Amino acid sequence: MVKINHALHFYTEVDETHPIGKQLLALPKEMQITMLEGMLKELLAPALKPALDEINENGSYAILKVAE
Repeated sequence: MVKINHALHFYTEVDETHPIGKQLLALPKEMQITMLEGMLKELLAPALKPALDEINENGSYAILKVAE
């Protein structure tokens, strides 16, 4: 199989006046992105699995997967 990597672009709006928002914004950008992407993947991947299974059920030429 040949993999075609693609990306969906998400963004997170952070309330810079909230104590937790302030903590997040105090982190380096790379760490902010790593944390937010990790949370998105952890929360969304399990919720997407049933839909992906249905989409891929009759996959004869392509299978959609969540990248590691």
